[in-house]
Amino acid sequence: MRALFLEKKTHAADAFKMREIEAPKPNAQEVLIEVKAFGLNYADVMARLDLYPDMPKMPCILGYDVVGRIIEKGQDVSNLEVGDFVVALTRFGGYAEKAVADSRVCIKVPEDIPSYQSLAFATQLSTAYQASMVNVNLFEGDTVLIHAAAGGVGLGLVQIALYKKCDVIAVAGSDEKCQFLKEMGVKHTINYKKEDWVDYLKKHQLFKKIDVIFDSVGGDNVPKGLKSLNSDGKLVLFGSAKLGESKNKLKTILQVLKFGFYSPIKFLMSSRALIGLNMLAIADRKPHAIERSMKGVLELYEKGVFKTMVGETYSVNEIAAAHTKLEKGQTMGKIAIEWS
Repeated sequence: MRALFLEKKTHAADAFKMREIEAPKPNAQEVLIEVKAFGLNYADVMARLDLYPDMPKMPCILGYDVVGRIIEKGQDVSNLEVGDFVVALTRFGGYAEKAVADSRVCIKVPEDIPSYQSLAFATQLSTAYQASMVNVNLFEGDTVLIHAAAGGVGLGLVQIALYKKCDVIAVAGSDEKCQFLKEMGVKHTINYKKEDWVDYLKKHQLFKKIDVIFDSVGGDNVPKGLKSLNSDGKLVLFGSAKLGESKNKLKTILQVLKFGFYSPIKFLMSSRALIGLNMLAIADRKPHAIERSMKGVLELYEKGVFKTMVGETYSVNEIAAAHTKLEKGQTMGKIAIEWS
């Protein structure tokens, strides 16, 4: 089978090489999937830039999510059958024509929807579900701030928050993205490239009135966010895109320092919470929790909650262009890479 290997930690055009390798074999709890498409995630960009500590040794096959048909299953798999069309979370290995996945992080999906929509179930929307339906409880009337709101996870969070009848503040990187979010029903939009989001909150009497912040950016957004929370406020941190802004090691260290250092007493006295979310860590130790979130996403999708599931589809020969566009923050929704 063919697989795309990350061979150099550099710009996307020179980073990947196609190889022919043997297909993997599923263990007792795994399934082997003939991959129709795999997804791109910002963690892939971080790995390519040598900023993702959990990545395997190079050369390696990246990829956290695939959609396709099961062609083989392990002896202990009882929830799925050969022939099922599924989306699955993968622990790397997704950039290939065949990939293995734990059967507990696979769900059956409709075959007639675009690949980027199916793939969003496994990563972006399940992350949004975990963050907003498991890590915190959203209540009607809550004021919710969402960073990177036009990205895959961001759009999922926006729609869940609107479904819960929250007042949404969406932070995005262009006027076009902000307008798109307004058309979805978002009350406040902030183009962070034109206006500091904390200044916007202060101007609109929203500072220290935020009930929940969802942050995939990190850096100095974290201390700023904690100061912006109401009492009983919560900040859910599920990414660190700020670390990908510079390829200079010293500047990366400085960005890490901007996340801040915190004593538990600080959270106790202010009655605020900082919650970290890493879906791969959960998948490693509690795969049933990922399965629960993926099934929850499918239920919300069937209820019509995710009416706006945008994305883009590229061929495997366009991997460099897709990676570059994601790295520069020029995408909306989910990116799918198809083998055909």
